[in-house]
Order: sequence, then C-alpha cells, then structure tokens
Amino acid sequence: MLVSSYLHRGGLEPLLGETIDQRFRAVVGRFPERDAVVSLPQSVRLSYAALDARCERWARALLALGLEAGDRVGVWSTNNLEWVLLQLATARVGVILVTINPANRSHELEYTLRRARIQALFLIPAFKSSDYVAMLAETCPGLRVAGNTPAEGLPELRHAILWDPGNPGSTSRPLAGLWTLSEFLAQAETVSGTAVRERAAGLDCDDPINIQFTSGTTGFPKPVVLTHHNILNNAHFVALAMRFSERDRLCVPVPFYHCFGMVLSNLACFCRGAALVIPAPHFEARATLEAVARERCTALHGVPTMFVAELELLREASWDLSSLRTGIMAGAPCPPALLRRVMEDLGCREILIAYGQTEASPVTHITRHDDSNERRVATVGTNMPHQEVKVVCPETGAVTPIGHQGEVCFRGYHVMRGYFEDEQATRSAIDDGGWLHSGDLGVMDASGYLRITGRLRDMIIRGGENIYPAEIEAFYYEHPQVAEVAVFGVADPRMGEEVAAWVQLHEGQTVSSAELREHARGKIAHFKVPRYVWVVESFPLTVTGKIQKFRMREVAERRLREEG
Repeated sequence: MLVSSYLHRGGLEPLLGETIDQRFRAVVGRFPERDAVVSLPQSVRLSYAALDARCERWARALLALGLEAGDRVGVWSTNNLEWVLLQLATARVGVILVTINPANRSHELEYTLRRARIQALFLIPAFKSSDYVAMLAETCPGLRVAGNTPAEGLPELRHAILWDPGNPGSTSRPLAGLWTLSEFLAQAETVSGTAVRERAAGLDCDDPINIQFTSGTTGFPKPVVLTHHNILNNAHFVALAMRFSERDRLCVPVPFYHCFGMVLSNLACFCRGAALVIPAPHFEARATLEAVARERCTALHGVPTMFVAELELLREASWDLSSLRTGIMAGAPCPPALLRRVMEDLGCREILIAYGQTEASPVTHITRHDDSNERRVATVGTNMPHQEVKVVCPETGAVTPIGHQGEVCFRGYHVMRGYFEDEQATRSAIDDGGWLHSGDLGVMDASGYLRITGRLRDMIIRGGENIYPAEIEAFYYEHPQVAEVAVFGVADPRMGEEVAAWVQLHEGQTVSSAELREHARGKIAHFKVPRYVWVVESFPLTVTGKIQKFRMREVAERRLREEG
C-alpha cells in the first residue's frame, strides 16, 4: 500500500494538546511586550500583553450575552483588529466562530445564518458597494435582537453587534435592534474574570471552535466544523515550516474569513509570538508593499494574483523589501515564472507553496525552504507532520502505484469533525477508514512529493476564491426565462480561471448574455458573477443524458482564443 507520511521519518515534534487560548496565554507569558498585532489602517499597535487584556474584555462581554460553549457567533467583516479580538475571545470561552465572506449578499447571508444556526452576529457597516446593515435589515425584517428577542424568520439569531473599524467608539445605530460595540463591551462589567477562567478551564482541545463554509459533494456551501486541535496544530506546523519565531513579522493581505488568513496567518503568528501586520481592510497591492517596508516584515502571504499585482507595482516604484525572507503562496496553482519572480524580485527566497482544503484545517502539503526550485514549481511539497496521504483510483479505491494519477486522500489530526449537522454529507466526504477524499487528482513521486493534476469535481478557483457552479446554477434557475444552465471554469492568464455559463432559454423567450450577467450583479458575490455567458440552443450530453462540462469548456476556450 502506497501511503506517504512524515510519520515514517521519526524525530517529529509532538502534536499540541492544548486549546487555542491555552497556547495563546503561554505565548503572552513568554513575550508580553513584543508586538502582537499592528493594524496600519486603524493606527493601532498592540503588544501581546495588551492584546490579551482586550481579549479578556471581549470574552467577558460574550459571556454577558449568555453564550454557552458550542454556541455559534458569526463575523461579517473585512480585516481589522476587532476581527482578531473576536477570534481569540470566542476561543477563550468556547464559542464557535462562523466566518462569513465579506463579498456575500443578502440571500447568501440568510443561508449562512440559517444553516449554521448563528445566535449572534458581529458586522461592520459596509464594504465597497455592500451595505451590510441594509442587507441585514432585508434578511431580518423587524430586527429586534438587541432586546434578546429572536429575529423574525431567524429564531436563533438573538444579538447583532455593529462596529466601525475606522471609528470603534461610534455610538451610531443605523438600524433599531443593533448593539453598538461600546454597548457590547460595556456588558463585560457584569461578568467577572473568574467566570471566564472557569469557562476556559472546562474546554477541551477536541471541542469545535470554528465553522468555515466550503463546498460538499453537491456543490452548495457546507459548514465545515473544525476543532482547536485541528487548526491550532495546523497553524503550529505551518509556522515551523516557515521557521517562525518571536522575531518574525508577517504581512497579511489575505482575508481573515478564509482558513488561509485565520489559521495560516493569525494563529501561526500567535503560536510563536510573531507579529501580525494588517496592511489594509482588504487586499491592496500598494498598501501591502508599503506595510512590508514600513514594518520590516519578514514574511508575506498571498494567493498568486496578489503576488502578480505586487510585482506589477515594482515596475512603477521601489520599496525596501530587504527584510522579507519567507511566506506562503496558496489558494491556486502557482506558475513557475511567478514563483521565480517572487523569490528574486520580492526577495522571498524561502517562499513556500502550500496545498490543502478547508476540510483539512487547511494545509496538507507544503514545500520546504531547502527544496529545489524544480520541486517548488512542479509540486505542492510533501505532507505535513502527523498526516497521512494516499493517491487512489477513483473507480476502485485501490492505492495507485508511484507516478500514477488518482484521487488524493488525507487522514490525521487535521481532518474536520464533519459538516455541521449533516451526517450524510460527512459520510460522503470521509470514508469508514477515516480518509478524507479531496476530489482532487494528483500524482505522488517516490519521495512523497505531490503534483496536483486536476479535479474530480467542478469547483472553479478564481484568484484564490473557491466558486461552486451548483450554487450559481441554482441562482440562475430562478430566472423566469432560463430553462437550463451549466456553469464551469475557463482558463484565464491573470485569475487562473474565470466563471463561464451556458444558458438555454425557455421556448419563445429572448434575453441577452449581457442582461443575464447584469441580473446577477448585486444579488450574488461579485466574484461569482459569470464573466462569460453564452445563450445556446442545446448542451453536449452523454448517452445517458448527463451534461458534459468538459466539452463546453473546450468549446468556450477555443472561442475565446479565436476572439483574441
């Protein structure tokens, strides 16, 4: 049986058997005066001791709301200090943090609130063209949660707390029923520190602490339940791979709502006493480079499109990036030419390539700082410590020989607890042997290095964002003129993939491609809106009547090449 695992190499550092808060408090004790978080857009710089003190106040306020261990709190916000405080405070009192994509619209918000049975929601007023308060009002008509009265249509939502990252002391209440941040934090005075310590002492490292939405077998977003043990150990071993210490400073332009930001960035810093530097509320290439130069960052994270944008800026101006040493590129395949430029032009000589999925906490494979350039550009590295990986034949489940393509499967501490309240979907993803089936195709070499070659499922990766065609198709099926729709990805030199759709209309109906694209704007997240829409007479089908998306992709990409 071909199973590659670091477990065979010996000399492993043991897994952590702590909760996130226990690890964080230990780091605070060791490095109380070192920088913990630097939020440049908010002009805030906190030491580990100061961050711990603020976290304690947030934890007491959470208890004042009556939240029990295992209850669920949603966060709908861009990157800021308050996001970090909520992450640490929920971990301290055992409340499950549910991360919500800042690009979500009202119907996606409602799905998230209902599917995860969220009891309290933290949100900012707005982001770009998204008015979060208006969308919350649309989702919860007659919102009355501040009085501990259930929201209409969402009986479990009992609290909504609004803060403005640019003005955290704001007392503005744009919607009746919202708590302001100052009102929320004032509740901390009604709860003692003893109550927080007692709650923390009763927590176990195997308790669930995070829900991230990702795709399951149907393509619709599913809530992945992750434990302290899952994500803390994943962050710990990623930090070790980067050779992190309290002297490192990590610039984080990736969103916190995603496992990349929350685990590989935030927790990786807090595991080792490193400084977390927030350059902007959302990705801005210029702000990122300025932050690296100003804060003398030693590490930088990003998806390939972010690094492309940063490299483009280097053509216009220069920054002192000599402090950069390492970082992680993940979220989408990395072209060899891009990796070379990141190492040479940005100076990230020890940049690592990481691969995984949310259901695996998320990293399963990572390159090493001393890997050859060929291994860095051609593979996603080897499996992380204390993890097993195998490549199997999708049809039979048998392990494939070295060098043969198959489905990549994982087993170990990092495999999710399951999909929240969905045993059937969980059993579909994790087999009886405890193996998580990734849906990705790959090839493993004799040294355990893995090369990803394709996907069994239809997921589209656009600029690091995972997009699930079934969700977009379900949206278009509600259009009165649409009879059939198929959504798929087409190759794009900048974004990796773009969203494309073939649409078949009901007989006698007429609607243009532009109108179909416009129909989705403002109703689904901007990155899910198809860039290309073709109205067609029929779809390519198998003999059994199944749609052949690979044929559509071939036709679409050929047409795009011909059109230049």
